[in-house]
Amino acid sequence: MSDTLKAALWMSGAILSFTSMAVAGRAVAGELDTFEIMMYRSFVGVAIVVSVAAATGRLGQISRRSLGLHLCRNAAHFAGQNLWFWALTMIPLAQVFALEFTSPLWVLVLSPLVLGERLTGMRALAAVIGFAGILIVARPGTTGISAGVIAAALSAIGFAFSIMLTKRLTRSETITCILFYLTTMQAVLGMGFAGWDGDVALPSPEATPWLALIGCAGLLAHYCLTTALSIAPATVVVPFDFVRLPVIGIIGMLFYGEPLDLWVLLGAVVIFAGNYLNILHETGARPARNPADHDAGPAGRDA
Repeated sequence: MSDTLKAALWMSGAILSFTSMAVAGRAVAGELDTFEIMMYRSFVGVAIVVSVAAATGRLGQISRRSLGLHLCRNAAHFAGQNLWFWALTMIPLAQVFALEFTSPLWVLVLSPLVLGERLTGMRALAAVIGFAGILIVARPGTTGISAGVIAAALSAIGFAFSIMLTKRLTRSETITCILFYLTTMQAVLGMGFAGWDGDVALPSPEATPWLALIGCAGLLAHYCLTTALSIAPATVVVPFDFVRLPVIGIIGMLFYGEPLDLWVLLGAVVIFAGNYLNILHETGARPARNPADHDAGPAGRDA
Protein backbone atom coordinates (compact mmCIF):
# COMPACT_ATOMS: atom_id res chain seq x y z
CA MET A 1 0.00 0.00 0.00
CA SER A 2 1.40 3.40 -1.00
CA ASP A 3 2.04 6.17 1.53
CA THR A 4 -0.59 8.34 -0.17
CA LEU A 5 -3.25 5.66 0.22
CA LYS A 6 -2.27 5.11 3.87
CA ALA A 7 -2.52 8.85 4.53
CA ALA A 8 -5.90 8.93 2.80
CA LEU A 9 -7.19 6.17 5.06
CA TRP A 10 -6.01 7.98 8.19
CA MET A 11 -7.53 11.22 6.91
CA SER A 12 -10.84 9.42 6.40
CA GLY A 13 -10.75 8.72 10.12
CA ALA A 14 -10.01 12.38 10.86
CA ILE A 15 -12.86 13.57 8.63
CA LEU A 16 -15.27 11.12 10.27
CA SER A 17 -14.11 12.25 13.74
CA PHE A 18 -14.47 15.98 13.05
CA THR A 19 -17.86 15.47 11.44
CA SER A 20 -19.06 13.28 14.30
CA MET A 21 -17.97 15.89 16.84
CA ALA A 22 -19.90 18.64 15.03
CA VAL A 23 -23.08 16.55 14.82
CA ALA A 24 -22.76 15.46 18.46
CA GLY A 25 -22.13 19.06 19.54
CA ARG A 26 -25.38 20.13 17.94
CA ALA A 27 -27.23 17.19 19.47
CA VAL A 28 -26.40 18.22 23.06
CA ALA A 29 -26.39 22.02 22.59
CA GLY A 30 -30.06 22.32 23.50
CA GLU A 31 -29.49 20.58 26.83
CA LEU A 32 -26.00 21.72 27.90
CA ASP A 33 -24.11 24.97 27.49
CA THR A 34 -20.68 25.01 25.83
CA PHE A 35 -18.81 25.05 29.17
CA GLU A 36 -20.66 21.95 30.31
CA ILE A 37 -19.97 20.24 26.98
CA MET A 38 -16.26 21.01 27.35
CA MET A 39 -16.24 19.81 30.96
CA TYR A 40 -17.80 16.43 30.17
CA ARG A 41 -15.75 16.08 26.98
CA SER A 42 -12.57 16.65 29.02
CA PHE A 43 -13.63 14.05 31.61
CA VAL A 44 -13.83 11.50 28.79
CA GLY A 45 -10.46 12.68 27.47
CA VAL A 46 -8.74 12.37 30.87
CA ALA A 47 -9.99 8.80 31.25
CA ILE A 48 -8.74 7.84 27.79
CA VAL A 49 -5.33 9.55 28.05
CA VAL A 50 -4.54 8.22 31.53
CA SER A 51 -5.70 4.69 30.63
CA VAL A 52 -3.64 4.56 27.44
CA ALA A 53 -0.58 6.12 29.13
CA ALA A 54 -0.78 3.60 31.99
CA ALA A 55 -1.24 0.67 29.61
CA THR A 56 1.76 1.70 27.49
CA GLY A 57 4.04 2.67 30.39
CA ARG A 58 4.14 6.37 29.47
CA LEU A 59 2.84 7.96 32.68
CA GLY A 60 6.43 8.86 33.51
CA GLN A 61 6.50 11.19 30.49
CA ILE A 62 4.14 13.60 32.26
CA SER A 63 6.29 16.38 33.74
CA ARG A 64 5.64 19.72 35.42
CA ARG A 65 8.46 21.72 33.85
CA SER A 66 6.24 23.71 31.43
CA LEU A 67 3.07 24.22 33.45
CA GLY A 68 2.80 27.91 32.57
CA LEU A 69 3.06 27.23 28.85
CA HIS A 70 0.57 24.36 29.14
CA LEU A 71 -1.88 26.68 30.90
CA CYS A 72 -1.60 29.40 28.24
CA ARG A 73 -1.95 26.84 25.46
CA ASN A 74 -4.99 25.19 26.99
CA ALA A 75 -6.68 28.47 27.87
CA ALA A 76 -6.43 29.47 24.19
CA HIS A 77 -7.72 26.08 23.05
CA PHE A 78 -10.52 26.13 25.64
CA ALA A 79 -11.68 29.53 24.40
CA GLY A 80 -11.47 28.48 20.76
CA GLN A 81 -13.29 25.20 21.32
CA ASN A 82 -16.12 26.86 23.29
CA LEU A 83 -16.60 29.43 20.55
CA TRP A 84 -16.57 26.62 17.96
CA PHE A 85 -19.30 24.67 19.76
CA TRP A 86 -21.37 27.83 20.15
CA ALA A 87 -20.94 28.76 16.48
CA LEU A 88 -22.25 25.29 15.51
CA THR A 89 -25.65 26.30 16.89
CA MET A 90 -25.68 29.75 15.26
CA ILE A 91 -24.61 29.36 11.62
CA PRO A 92 -24.52 26.57 9.01
CA LEU A 93 -22.02 23.80 9.67
CA ALA A 94 -20.19 24.43 6.38
CA GLN A 95 -19.63 28.08 7.32
CA VAL A 96 -18.14 27.08 10.69
CA PHE A 97 -15.76 24.64 9.03
CA ALA A 98 -14.76 27.13 6.32
CA LEU A 99 -13.81 29.76 8.89
CA GLU A 100 -11.99 27.13 10.96
CA PHE A 101 -9.64 26.57 8.01
CA THR A 102 -8.22 30.06 8.62
CA SER A 103 -6.33 28.91 11.73
CA PRO A 104 -3.05 28.26 9.83
CA LEU A 105 -3.33 31.73 8.28
CA TRP A 106 -3.59 33.31 11.71
CA VAL A 107 -0.50 31.31 12.65
CA LEU A 108 1.36 33.00 9.76
CA VAL A 109 0.34 36.44 11.00
CA LEU A 110 0.88 35.86 14.72
CA SER A 111 3.96 33.60 14.71
CA PRO A 112 6.40 36.54 14.52
CA LEU A 113 4.98 37.73 17.86
CA VAL A 114 4.64 34.34 19.57
CA LEU A 115 7.42 32.23 18.03
CA GLY A 116 9.77 34.92 16.74
CA GLU A 117 9.47 33.61 13.18
CA ARG A 118 9.94 35.87 10.18
CA LEU A 119 6.91 36.97 8.14
CA THR A 120 8.16 36.48 4.59
CA GLY A 121 6.60 37.97 1.48
CA MET A 122 5.13 34.62 0.44
CA ARG A 123 3.61 34.08 3.89
CA ALA A 124 2.10 37.55 3.78
CA LEU A 125 0.63 36.85 0.32
CA ALA A 126 -0.84 33.55 1.53
CA ALA A 127 -2.42 35.34 4.49
CA VAL A 128 -3.93 38.06 2.28
CA ILE A 129 -5.43 35.45 -0.06
CA GLY A 130 -6.85 33.53 2.88
CA PHE A 131 -8.37 36.60 4.48
CA ALA A 132 -9.98 37.49 1.15
CA GLY A 133 -11.65 34.10 1.46
CA ILE A 134 -12.92 35.09 4.91
CA LEU A 135 -14.65 38.12 3.40
CA ILE A 136 -16.28 35.90 0.77
CA VAL A 137 -17.53 33.48 3.43
CA ALA A 138 -18.77 36.20 5.80
CA ARG A 139 -19.99 38.69 3.11
CA PRO A 140 -20.22 41.60 5.58
CA GLY A 141 -21.75 43.93 2.99
CA THR A 142 -24.88 41.83 2.40
CA THR A 143 -26.55 40.85 5.66
CA GLY A 144 -23.92 42.07 8.11
CA ILE A 145 -21.66 39.87 10.19
CA SER A 146 -23.63 37.65 12.55
CA ALA A 147 -22.61 36.66 16.06
CA GLY A 148 -22.10 33.10 14.83
CA VAL A 149 -19.63 34.22 12.15
CA ILE A 150 -17.72 36.29 14.71
CA ALA A 151 -17.61 33.32 17.10
CA ALA A 152 -16.33 30.96 14.38
CA ALA A 153 -13.67 33.48 13.29
CA LEU A 154 -12.54 34.04 16.88
CA SER A 155 -12.41 30.28 17.44
CA ALA A 156 -9.92 30.06 14.56
CA ILE A 157 -7.73 32.63 16.32
CA GLY A 158 -7.93 30.62 19.55
CA PHE A 159 -6.91 27.49 17.66
CA ALA A 160 -4.04 29.43 16.05
CA PHE A 161 -2.61 30.36 19.44
CA SER A 162 -3.04 26.75 20.51
CA ILE A 163 -1.13 25.58 17.41
CA MET A 164 1.76 27.96 18.05
CA LEU A 165 2.06 27.14 21.74
CA THR A 166 1.81 23.42 20.96
CA LYS A 167 4.71 23.88 18.57
CA ARG A 168 6.76 25.37 21.39
CA LEU A 169 5.77 22.56 23.75
CA THR A 170 6.81 19.84 21.29
CA ARG A 171 10.40 21.07 21.61
CA SER A 172 10.57 19.63 25.13
CA GLU A 173 7.37 17.67 25.87
CA THR A 174 5.92 14.39 24.58
CA ILE A 175 2.48 13.99 23.01
CA THR A 176 1.36 12.06 26.11
CA CYS A 177 2.33 14.98 28.36
CA ILE A 178 0.64 17.53 26.09
CA LEU A 179 -2.59 15.52 25.86
CA PHE A 180 -2.64 14.90 29.63
CA TYR A 181 -2.55 18.62 30.42
CA LEU A 182 -4.92 19.35 27.53
CA THR A 183 -7.62 17.17 29.06
CA THR A 184 -6.98 17.82 32.77
CA MET A 185 -6.60 21.59 32.55
CA GLN A 186 -9.63 21.95 30.32
CA ALA A 187 -11.63 19.76 32.68
CA VAL A 188 -10.79 22.18 35.50
CA LEU A 189 -11.58 25.20 33.30
CA GLY A 190 -14.84 23.57 32.26
CA MET A 191 -15.86 22.92 35.88
CA GLY A 192 -15.02 26.49 36.84
CA PHE A 193 -16.95 28.17 34.05
CA ALA A 194 -19.83 25.68 34.04
CA GLY A 195 -20.31 26.10 37.77
CA TRP A 196 -19.86 29.87 38.11
CA ASP A 197 -23.64 30.29 38.47
CA GLY A 198 -23.94 27.39 40.90
CA ASP A 199 -25.92 25.32 38.43
CA VAL A 200 -24.22 22.48 36.52
CA ALA A 201 -26.59 20.40 34.44
CA LEU A 202 -26.18 16.64 34.53
CA PRO A 203 -26.39 15.00 31.11
CA SER A 204 -29.51 13.02 30.37
CA PRO A 205 -29.28 9.37 29.29
CA GLU A 206 -29.89 10.59 25.72
CA ALA A 207 -27.03 13.12 25.85
CA THR A 208 -24.43 10.87 27.51
CA PRO A 209 -23.51 8.86 24.38
CA TRP A 210 -23.14 12.10 22.40
CA LEU A 211 -20.75 13.49 25.03
CA ALA A 212 -18.72 10.28 24.94
CA LEU A 213 -18.57 10.60 21.15
CA ILE A 214 -17.33 14.20 21.43
CA GLY A 215 -14.56 13.19 23.82
CA CYS A 216 -13.43 10.20 21.77
CA ALA A 217 -13.72 11.95 18.41
CA GLY A 218 -11.58 14.90 19.49
CA LEU A 219 -8.65 12.72 20.52
CA LEU A 220 -9.08 10.37 17.54
CA ALA A 221 -9.09 13.26 15.07
CA HIS A 222 -5.79 14.55 16.46
CA TYR A 223 -4.27 11.08 16.33
CA CYS A 224 -5.42 10.43 12.75
CA LEU A 225 -4.13 13.80 11.50
CA THR A 226 -0.79 13.40 13.21
CA THR A 227 -0.38 9.88 11.86
CA ALA A 228 -1.28 10.98 8.33
CA LEU A 229 1.32 13.77 8.49
CA SER A 230 3.94 11.29 9.72
CA ILE A 231 3.29 9.13 6.64
CA ALA A 232 2.88 11.70 3.88
CA PRO A 233 3.86 15.38 3.45
CA ALA A 234 1.45 18.22 4.18
CA THR A 235 1.05 18.84 0.45
CA VAL A 236 -0.72 15.46 0.27
CA VAL A 237 -2.57 15.57 3.59
CA VAL A 238 -4.09 19.08 3.43
CA PRO A 239 -6.21 18.44 0.30
CA PHE A 240 -7.71 15.41 2.06
CA ASP A 241 -8.41 17.55 5.12
CA PHE A 242 -10.29 20.01 2.91
CA VAL A 243 -12.77 17.25 2.02
CA ARG A 244 -14.28 17.92 5.47
CA LEU A 245 -16.04 20.97 4.06
CA PRO A 246 -18.22 19.37 1.35
CA VAL A 247 -18.89 16.41 3.65
CA ILE A 248 -20.21 18.62 6.45
CA GLY A 249 -22.07 20.74 3.90
CA ILE A 250 -23.94 17.69 2.63
CA ILE A 251 -24.73 16.58 6.19
CA GLY A 252 -26.03 20.06 7.00
CA MET A 253 -28.26 19.95 3.93
CA LEU A 254 -29.62 16.44 4.53
CA PHE A 255 -30.14 16.53 8.31
CA TYR A 256 -30.58 20.21 9.18
CA GLY A 257 -32.08 21.70 6.02
CA GLU A 258 -29.09 24.01 5.48
CA PRO A 259 -28.62 25.15 1.87
CA LEU A 260 -25.33 24.49 0.13
CA ASP A 261 -24.15 28.11 -0.09
CA LEU A 262 -21.93 28.52 -3.14
CA TRP A 263 -20.36 31.67 -1.64
CA VAL A 264 -19.25 29.69 1.41
CA LEU A 265 -17.76 27.01 -0.84
CA LEU A 266 -16.02 29.63 -3.00
CA GLY A 267 -14.63 31.42 0.05
CA ALA A 268 -13.42 28.12 1.45
CA VAL A 269 -11.61 27.36 -1.81
CA VAL A 270 -9.86 30.75 -1.60
CA ILE A 271 -8.91 30.09 2.05
CA PHE A 272 -7.59 26.68 1.02
CA ALA A 273 -5.59 28.29 -1.79
CA GLY A 274 -3.87 30.63 0.68
CA ASN A 275 -3.03 27.73 2.98
CA TYR A 276 -1.81 25.51 0.18
CA LEU A 277 0.31 28.24 -1.40
CA ASN A 278 2.18 28.63 1.88
CA ILE A 279 2.60 24.86 2.28
CA LEU A 280 4.03 24.53 -1.23
CA HIS A 281 6.44 27.41 -0.59
CA GLU A 282 7.54 26.10 2.81
CA THR A 283 7.98 22.56 1.47
CA GLY A 284 10.10 23.78 -1.42
CA ALA A 285 12.18 25.99 0.87
CA ARG A 286 13.14 23.18 3.27
CA PRO A 287 15.44 20.32 2.32
CA ALA A 288 13.93 18.03 4.94
CA ARG A 289 10.69 17.79 6.84
CA ASN A 290 10.70 18.80 10.48
CA PRO A 291 8.24 16.79 12.59
CA ALA A 292 7.74 19.74 14.94
CA ASP A 293 6.32 21.72 12.03
CA HIS A 294 3.36 19.38 11.83
CA ASP A 295 1.64 21.60 14.36
CA ALA A 296 1.52 24.45 11.85
CA GLY A 297 -0.74 22.34 9.67
CA PRO A 298 -4.16 20.81 10.29
CA ALA A 299 -2.90 18.52 13.03
CA GLY A 300 -2.09 21.43 15.27
CA ARG A 301 -5.76 21.72 16.19
CA ASP A 302 -6.43 18.85 18.56
CA ALA A 303 -10.13 19.35 18.20
